Amino acid sequence: MAEALRDAGTGVAAATPASAARSGSAARRVAANCLALARACHPLPTAAVTTMVTAVAAGAGRGAAGSAGVGAAVLAGQLSVGWCNDAADARRDAAAGRTDKPAATGELPPRALGVAAGAALTACVPLSLLGGREAAAAHLTGVLLGGWAYDFGLKRTVLSPLPYAVGFGVLPAFVTLGLPGAPRPAWWATAGAALLGVGAHLVNVLPDLDADRATGVRGLPHRLGAARVRRIAPAVLLAAVGTMALGSEGPARPADWAVLGAAAATAALGTGVPDADSPVPFRAAVGVAGLTVVLLVSRADTLT
Repeated sequence: MAEALRDAGTGVAAATPASAARSGSAARRVAANCLALARACHPLPTAAVTTMVTAVAAGAGRGAAGSAGVGAAVLAGQLSVGWCNDAADARRDAAAGRTDKPAATGELPPRALGVAAGAALTACVPLSLLGGREAAAAHLTGVLLGGWAYDFGLKRTVLSPLPYAVGFGVLPAFVTLGLPGAPRPAWWATAGAALLGVGAHLVNVLPDLDADRATGVRGLPHRLGAARVRRIAPAVLLAAVGTMALGSEGPARPADWAVLGAAAATAALGTGVPDADSPVPFRAAVGVAGLTVVLLVSRADTLT
């Protein structure tokens, strides 16, 4: 009996390190998968859009709870679009040698990203409905006709800027339709946000134009060429700033003129560089995009 107890005790003691090792290995796999999912969601654009719209909602009067709901819905929508994009492009990204894409390197199977995208889209529906049916309809239109339609085909056509225009253009409506009385956004907010989306599309594809062409993507920027896109992007974003600064019924505020002046100077710097391979136009476009966001947030109290 004593020997049996000793043997049993020895067996338990011997099994414990192996169990701990398996548990630790499983935990590491879960952590690695979570990190890969975070990298695959396009984290910088996702964080930027979520932060921007949440700030606009707060400035427009949605309150703490309403703004948090807006932020959660936008985050879910952006996650769904980012994961959908990487799932749909897994083979193309692998062919292009994209080491920054977990689905292309084999860290995550495309199916896992597809499941994650579907789960995020499902969560986006009730989160969007927190602001009411009209607000939810606007937001889900942007997510589906903007992000998902782009991922599943429009990115390869001359209409590639259209999903970005729709996806960004409906965001002011998502904010204002959740206010009491469900007021529609001012025209300048919708138009300016749509132009911001088009400019964002031009800036976003610039680093990948050559790899995209090699794998059969022929969106509008690919047809225009890198040199033209570098100069067009700052101009489109400047138009977004001008629309937001000067489009409202009341006079432009000193802060509006200051942002518009800074954007004009930055855009002029970007479009005036003769070297087609210079990084200055790209950086100028990013700078003007940032100023556009600043102006939209600062004018959030005049959205309706």
